[in-house]
Amino acid sequence: MPAQRFALPSEVPGLAARRIAADILDGVLHKRRTLDDQLDGAGAHPGLKTLSDRDRALMRRLVATVLRRLGTLGHVLSRLLDRGIPTDAPRAQSALLIGAAQILWMDVPDHAAVDLSVRLVQSDRRAAKYAGLVNAVLRRCARDGAPLIEEVRAQTLDVAPWLLARWIEHYGESTARDIAVAISHEPSLDITVKSDLTQWATRLHGETLPTGSVRTLLQGSVTMLPGFSEGQWWVQDAAASLPARLFGDVAGKSIVDLCAAPGGKTAQLAQAGARVTAVDRSSNRMARLRGNLARLSLEARTVVADAADWQSGESFDGILIDAPCTSTGTIRRHPDIGWLRQEDDIGPLVALQKRLLQRAATLLKSGGTLVYCTCSLEPEEGEQAISAFLVAEPSMRRVPIEASEVADLAEILTAEGDLRTLPCHLPQDEPRLGGLDGFYAARLVKS
Repeated sequence: MPAQRFALPSEVPGLAARRIAADILDGVLHKRRTLDDQLDGAGAHPGLKTLSDRDRALMRRLVATVLRRLGTLGHVLSRLLDRGIPTDAPRAQSALLIGAAQILWMDVPDHAAVDLSVRLVQSDRRAAKYAGLVNAVLRRCARDGAPLIEEVRAQTLDVAPWLLARWIEHYGESTARDIAVAISHEPSLDITVKSDLTQWATRLHGETLPTGSVRTLLQGSVTMLPGFSEGQWWVQDAAASLPARLFGDVAGKSIVDLCAAPGGKTAQLAQAGARVTAVDRSSNRMARLRGNLARLSLEARTVVADAADWQSGESFDGILIDAPCTSTGTIRRHPDIGWLRQEDDIGPLVALQKRLLQRAATLLKSGGTLVYCTCSLEPEEGEQAISAFLVAEPSMRRVPIEASEVADLAEILTAEGDLRTLPCHLPQDEPRLGGLDGFYAARLVKS
């Protein structure tokens, strides 16, 4: 009997994208590496350079779909496997997850999902012995997977239990489940334009949101979309565009953007005419910010420094703190966060946020405005952080945000007048066109 010939990845369309997706999933699930680290910068997967734009987009969708549906996938596969997912061959686990995700949620023919997952394990020495198992399980998944999903649809398995418990406690069970549903869908692309909102909505085949962003379902490389290279817009979730607007008219005013990279809020302030100083501790992230500003033909002074310790010889009219946080409000765009973060992460981040607020108070002019924001759904990093700060700093007082300042979206304001967006806000019949990142923002003035 002739030896079986294993196809090289380059011989099978789509296999390279799946192989890299498996590597990146292994990085998240077993090595606790973020998607951002593996997709961009010095730590990016070397194979990404070999992928076409189409395969790169496919790879991202594969990874994101697995991570968004990880709990449900675990349930389905556990029902289809007699002895559980193999633990001695990560590639077999990744192949099962990727294959099942394609069968159950992606527009990929079942036979292609099965065949490519089998090839994926065949090309790995440790996993090759599981090729028959992967083939059989995924064929069963194509036949029986949908009813298995229905068994657990109401159980919210795709949110880490500690997070779901917190959201139920702070937002109520109904809202917590709405959040879980919202983050299970692939999000749209939100864009902040420099001018001509309606024109760019048309050119980008999108729609205008009440917040003033353009929302589009266009996919592929962002850099290839109309207007990108000309610097007419930048990518920014609609909720993330709101905090910078809370300063009001900033023309001619001196504003510091602490923890500024990658620079969406810096760009907003510069576009509005402010004299912006952007501070960030990462030289690599600051280089990216400078590149974004250059593309947009906008100017800002940039400083590489730890914002919590940064000293300045002047005081400022306004300070924006987009503080480092658990980022649980961005899980719909960064689905790895829900599985990488732990509840123990909150305490150290709250301590850092406190230091940033204290530093900002010393940098602010009397009568100046401080806007504090985090992309977290955890109240310790939002409402509770500001309550504690106001007690500790009697010179600071809250200036409630009016609904008219946020497109009359009263539902995104708290009783105290702070901003609190949730992933389930702005619902639409087409789930991908609805939702916002979870953001908290408060506006304070130094008396």
